[in-house]
Amino acid sequence: MPTLLLINPNTSAHVTDLLARHAQAQAPAGATLHALTAPFGAAYIASVEAAATAAQAVPAAWQAHVAQHGAPDAVLVACFGDPGVAALRARTPVPVLGLAEVAMREADAIAAATPDGRYAIVTGGAAWGPMLEALADQLDLRRRLAGVVTVERTGAELLADPAAAQALLLGACQDALALGTPGPVRAIVIGGAALADLAAPLAPHLPVPLIDNVRAGLAAAWHAACNSPDHLTETP
Repeated sequence: MPTLLLINPNTSAHVTDLLARHAQAQAPAGATLHALTAPFGAAYIASVEAAATAAQAVPAAWQAHVAQHGAPDAVLVACFGDPGVAALRARTPVPVLGLAEVAMREADAIAAATPDGRYAIVTGGAAWGPMLEALADQLDLRRRLAGVVTVERTGAELLADPAAAQALLLGACQDALALGTPGPVRAIVIGGAALADLAAPLAPHLPVPLIDNVRAGLAAAWHAACNSPDHLTETP
């Protein structure tokens, strides 16, 4: 049966627990999940420097896991921004997925179905705006990106006050819809591992699909794990 390794690139164990709960809820019958917290770095990644540290922590977590358990069938790097994804892909043939890339590609595909369609991103923490635009450039997903709307609170702060977070994020989504120039915004990504419980209640209030980065990332990761060769081994 498939095995998925979920790596939280920040050091907040409660976020790892949140992600593991969602991963187990989406897991196929008989599947195995290993959820790891970064061995070093920031409690919440909110700067280029913290993301750079996380990009080192993710391969370290991978190496320690493989040394003890062997290689999984797939890996999900569970931070919206994907620190460490490129570094991990360079060292293993195992499928490595990131929350941001999966969600952005899904939104881009929806946008592409409409002439001049666009997609937008809503997330917590002002520093993530230019960081996500740079990632979109790297992934060749910038052309249909209308923009990134950030709220002042970080993902961790939003998680701590869900009621206030709902209103704040809904307003941000409405701002994102207004970014549709020259074409309309046809999909919105809610980005941030800590926002896994906050996206679904917003969807009925919006006229376009709302893509929860955690749900999308986990669906893609479990699919990759189920379609990976059995008994894949890797030397760390």
